[in-house]
Amino acid sequence: MLLVPMLIDDRKIPYYIQLYDYFKKEILGGTLPADTRLPSIRTLAVQLNISATPVELAYQQLLSEGFISSKPRSGYVVQPMHMLSGTVAEAGADHPPLSVPPITPRDSRQYAYDFHISKNDFSLFPHKIWRSLYQEQLANPDLLQYGDPQGEPALRRSIAAHLRQFRGMRCTAEQVVIGGDQHTLTSLLCHILPGGERRLGIEEPGYPLLPAAFRRNGYEILPVPLQEDGLDVEKLYKNRASSVYISPSHQFPCGMIMSIAKRYALLDWARTTGSYIIEDDYDGEFRYHGRPVPALQGLLERSPVIYMGSFAQSVAPALCIHYMVLPEKLLPVYHALAGELYLEHSASRLNQIALHYFMERGYFARHLRRMRVLYQRKHDLLLQSIQQDFGEQASVRGQGAGFHILLRLNSGTPPRLLAEAASAAGIRVTPMSYTWWEQPSMDTPEFIIGFGGIPENLIQEGIRRLAEVWLPWCKEDSSIN
Repeated sequence: MLLVPMLIDDRKIPYYIQLYDYFKKEILGGTLPADTRLPSIRTLAVQLNISATPVELAYQQLLSEGFISSKPRSGYVVQPMHMLSGTVAEAGADHPPLSVPPITPRDSRQYAYDFHISKNDFSLFPHKIWRSLYQEQLANPDLLQYGDPQGEPALRRSIAAHLRQFRGMRCTAEQVVIGGDQHTLTSLLCHILPGGERRLGIEEPGYPLLPAAFRRNGYEILPVPLQEDGLDVEKLYKNRASSVYISPSHQFPCGMIMSIAKRYALLDWARTTGSYIIEDDYDGEFRYHGRPVPALQGLLERSPVIYMGSFAQSVAPALCIHYMVLPEKLLPVYHALAGELYLEHSASRLNQIALHYFMERGYFARHLRRMRVLYQRKHDLLLQSIQQDFGEQASVRGQGAGFHILLRLNSGTPPRLLAEAASAAGIRVTPMSYTWWEQPSMDTPEFIIGFGGIPENLIQEGIRRLAEVWLPWCKEDSSIN
């Protein structure tokens, strides 16, 4: 029997969030078991005497996170949940390392239409506010001294508060470690994780920086294939990985969201094997339809999750402020390492304190809201342009969040030739091939199309010109067939 949620008329908590929280709690608590059919959007709206929109938004959020599924002629149905167990097992033996995948070289050329995968738009950057905050710190001579190697305590408090409020995490400032770049934090992590078996499971395809750094530190890299709702957890048991690196809220580069059932299965794997999960939340704050998906780290008290975050996309990469949130169990290991290696701060103290006040005074939250609106317009315009100019000759996936989409061309032409043709026409696109650790036998013409940095008024023309360059290749292939 389906319980009827009690809604509170509170402007601070919209109805759709109250409905989402209610159904999520009932599903996780077992009150709504698997295969329970939820009422239709219209039926529930009538029961609650509200419009259909809040119900639809709540259902869409539950659907995107894998709590429910939508079945033809059956409506919305509760998905099975994975229950956590509590035993800890031992890991297995070593294997020889794999070859390193090719990394896309940095291309410094200027493009008329630059669909770079990670560039930012600074047209709305609050220059005056940031300049004022930074100049405030210059007046403090103490900030010119060495700082806390773990990061400025004030900024760590601001980061922890932000993560608790907006990413659903369970963390304190003591768990936050700040670094100047991803590689610095990753290198520390290689020394912090337990010794013995050094086997890192990774998403295939996925972001290559962290696994490449782990391999340099003696880890065996174990590519794990992706399924429709994320990494294949069963493979982690079979290959006896000691840690796994994932991007569950918006997988890079494919863009899927890891389902709630798979998230609990992954947490169960970590607990039963004594392993750790490294969660990369590189763009978790940028979702354009529905609420941001909560971080995996917050699903379990004292969870075995190491959370990796950054201000490179949300503010600016030039700040050089990245961070990780360590499980409490690993904090003594980190502090011992910091003392042994005489670590110093790797991110500018001036930038750290300026960022702290940027967050504390509400500027950061306001900036995020403005940037979400801007990036959503670009995202929607990009999809509209691709549909208009490519039609059925191309397909798109990975949309709805982040700063890029994947465009697959219906052509048998090698991606390298297509990328070179686009480059010659003044258009930057990135073949997906560099995201594979083990290159697949079929080199599919699929490209990462970034929309963050390109000016909004150049998107339509850039896609139109890209279609002019690529569509003849599609026609030639079809004529051969």
